[in-house]
Amino acid sequence: MIVKKTFKILDMTCSACAMKLESLEDVLDGVKEINASYHRLEMEIEYDDAKLSYEQIVTAVKNKGYTPS
Repeated sequence: MIVKKTFKILDMTCSACAMKLESLEDVLDGVKEINASYHRLEMEIEYDDAKLSYEQIVTAVKNKGYTPS
């Protein structure tokens, strides 16, 4: 099933941070779309929960150097 979640990413400091988070789309299997906004300090992700878990997303965001909440 396709799921859409929004994460607060309060430690984003610039638009390059948003681009870095959006690049997760290329490495996480099951991601349909990622939109990150530095201005809103949010990342919205649409993914197939049969292929990708919430925990895997959180880990991937942390590995990029950010703290999702």
